[in-house]
Amino acid sequence: MKENGAQQWHEMDLPKFEQTMEVNTQQGLSADEVQHRQAQYGPNELIDRGTKSPWKILLEQLSGVMVIILIVSAVISALLGEYKDAVVILIIVILNSILGFTQEYRAEQAMAALKKMAVPHVRVRRSGHVQEISARDLVPGDVILLEAGSSIPADSRVIESVNLRVQEAVLTGESEAVEKHTDPLKGENLALGDRRNMLYMGTVATYGRGTAVVTSTGMHTELGRIAEMIQNVGQEQTPLQRRLEQLGRGLAIAALAIVFVVFILGLLRGEPLRLMFQTAISMAVAAVPEGLPAVVTIALALGAQRMLSRHALIRKLPAVETLGSVTVICSDKTGTLTENRMTVTVLDVAGNQMDFVEQVKSFTPHMDTKASPAPLVQENSAVALLLTGGTLCNDAILEEDTQAGDLSAIGDPTEGALVIAAARVGLRKPDLEAVMPRAAEVPFDSDRKRMTTLHRFQISQLPEALQPLWNARALAAQSEAVLTVTKGAVDGLLEVSSRVWVDGRIEQLNDHWKERVQAANNAMAQKGMRVLGVAVHMDAQVPTDVSAEGVEKDLIFIGMTGMIDPARPEVKDAVAVAKGAGIRPIMITGDHPLTALSIAKELGIATQHRVVTGQELAVMSDEELRAQVDDISVYARVSPEHKLKIVQALQFKGHIVAMTGDGVNDAPALKRADIGVAMGITGTDVSKEASDMILLDDNFATIVAAVEEGRRIYDNIRKFIRYTMTSNAGEIWVMLVAPFLGMPMPLTPLQILWINLVTDGLPGLALTVEPTERNTMKRKPHHPQENIFGRGMAREILWVGLLMGLVSLAMGYIFFKQEVAAWQTMVFTTLTLAQMGHVLAIRTERDSLFQVGLLSNKPLLGAVLLTFVLQMMVIYLPFFQDIFQTIALTPSQLIISLVSSTVVFFSLEIMKAIQRRKED
Repeated sequence: MKENGAQQWHEMDLPKFEQTMEVNTQQGLSADEVQHRQAQYGPNELIDRGTKSPWKILLEQLSGVMVIILIVSAVISALLGEYKDAVVILIIVILNSILGFTQEYRAEQAMAALKKMAVPHVRVRRSGHVQEISARDLVPGDVILLEAGSSIPADSRVIESVNLRVQEAVLTGESEAVEKHTDPLKGENLALGDRRNMLYMGTVATYGRGTAVVTSTGMHTELGRIAEMIQNVGQEQTPLQRRLEQLGRGLAIAALAIVFVVFILGLLRGEPLRLMFQTAISMAVAAVPEGLPAVVTIALALGAQRMLSRHALIRKLPAVETLGSVTVICSDKTGTLTENRMTVTVLDVAGNQMDFVEQVKSFTPHMDTKASPAPLVQENSAVALLLTGGTLCNDAILEEDTQAGDLSAIGDPTEGALVIAAARVGLRKPDLEAVMPRAAEVPFDSDRKRMTTLHRFQISQLPEALQPLWNARALAAQSEAVLTVTKGAVDGLLEVSSRVWVDGRIEQLNDHWKERVQAANNAMAQKGMRVLGVAVHMDAQVPTDVSAEGVEKDLIFIGMTGMIDPARPEVKDAVAVAKGAGIRPIMITGDHPLTALSIAKELGIATQHRVVTGQELAVMSDEELRAQVDDISVYARVSPEHKLKIVQALQFKGHIVAMTGDGVNDAPALKRADIGVAMGITGTDVSKEASDMILLDDNFATIVAAVEEGRRIYDNIRKFIRYTMTSNAGEIWVMLVAPFLGMPMPLTPLQILWINLVTDGLPGLALTVEPTERNTMKRKPHHPQENIFGRGMAREILWVGLLMGLVSLAMGYIFFKQEVAAWQTMVFTTLTLAQMGHVLAIRTERDSLFQVGLLSNKPLLGAVLLTFVLQMMVIYLPFFQDIFQTIALTPSQLIISLVSSTVVFFSLEIMKAIQRRKED
């Protein structure tokens, strides 16, 4: 037998398949052959390769540039005797490392979740006997027996199917169960969802029974290939992580340069060696925003909390910021863009088509069995017959929540949609079955593509909706009769119908009516709808021959129902918001191309008729896909490799990609994407473990809301960096320029550390809760490769820092020349308070503080007032005066310092006003 992954099993007829597999399907494999194949192929299980050890994960957390700088800062602080600062910095390092370790370790559990999908036991035919074995012991060639509820233990070829249907959503994303058959299939690169004679590990049989022969086990299965991809996909750094690494390297170099320059200048001026060492180290510590990792972590954590209140659960904190940089959202269709519930949307009866959703909007069904049907049913006998027939010829069970007034169904999604549609207009299945119980049936099969049920009823109890049919039948007066209902594919129904119901009467089904019915059927199918027809027949009694040939003839064609999994009502607006924010939504689904395109057009995702299928992707090279990926908005019938391929092509073009998914098939793409978004309701454990974020409501609109939050978080982190680096730059300018003016050291080492403590602390943290700015979702995402100092921030840090430093130093220089003893305290106070004016001014990029209001960020206002109070304590309380070498300022000196400190605030407000005028 050839290697089990080398054949296109779905293309073979059964005799050739048995010959290639070297198995007698009536007997199964012999014990010797099983032993031989177990040695050849190994156990039927997924192998965990290359998982990182906990120690390696921890080492990676401690080796980042910013972390190393923090550790060095802690050591320096300890050498200076600032033990509290050292302890605080080390606590920040430990907390960040624990957080990062926990997140990455949990991400590594995706493989473990995948392994849990192994099936414990399976019925298998070996040596002519049926036995139950562990699924781990299966080998290629084993004959397995399946029934409704069976989990598929390995990839297999179907050799017998009795109405066997399999739910394959975890692999294909298609919500409807797939009917299986034994016929060979032709066509290259058929998508998994189109291989109707194959079964795949991890899927579940939902209806009927069948027999199959195992073709692939373990890592050779489709599930195994997904496991291989999950383990081979590398984790992408988030944009923020890349930017903070750049910042860390730059600050390390800047800190060394500052230490060297200040130290040499001081020595040349004759300052004591010990003082200059302390000052130089203090300046180095001042240059590094040691609070940055804490602020980033807190900002992300608060953002994650806010997202949770909007139904988005963040599994990895950096994902909060990554959302703000997203340029493309690749979304599954079923459940995310749609409601994940088949719904009757169109009714078509001879000569009349209606929007069913619009028709029932004004009618609320009562959970009272005596309630009258909706006017739609009372006034239109064809609609009454169509919905009654679709409900009676149906195995789904109606579920009613009397408290919530909601309707649901248990069973096949398509049949459930028919039952719910009828109930919405007052035709409840239990009521109809009570009057017209099922007397016989001819089950559905894939050849006929229809099912038939026969219902006995008392003429006196015949529902009013069916009276016209009874009258038209003109049977002899009697007390009992039988209604035959056939439901199925329209083409097949037309073949066994001879008449058509038109406006309460029966007419011959001539060519005109056939063409009209076919045209309506094709039009609904082109819109991606699932179309079912209903035909009936009425007899005086149950026929003696209850078979397809005996009862499916001379039927009266009533009409058709068009069903679709409808788009979520809120998603269309969310798509528009995403597009307005410069984010391109893309649909990637395992569903049918027509259905995918119809929903994509309705939501505004697609504006063209082009859909790229899995078959096309399979023959498309990476280069060809990269050339076209910016122009494709809908992908259908895709496989796991295709999803991964699409994500990689988008990333190659420089996009930051958010990828949604709920199935096992989505896990590799979720892990590869810049942010993987799993479904909380329908998602598998595998998809959730591979994701960065989980949607608790499975709703595309939630992703867009999370993007807005991500943008706010990134904007606020940039504001903090801008604020703290500008403040640090002001301190550095003061220290560097003073010697050239012939002044002694304008700030002591402790004063420098105090400024860092009070200004970078609470005010900086308060910036993280700054509300979202106007037009946040009306601008394009910032370039993924943008430097964290981009968009003029570096320039602003330089000129505002220089202004802050020179204003403080100029005021101090004037009083130094006048030999005022408090000149150093005035420099110290002006510089501290100037930073408070600065933090208020940079709350918004363009709007004035007076427009947004002081109270729109109360924590920041409180932090500024507290900093002012603390600074006054340092100036006027003797205890602090001794520590920080300050002198109490006179009222006039304090006023001068306060006025000088406002220069930065008003300069920035003027700049923003000029900018607004340019934009207007």
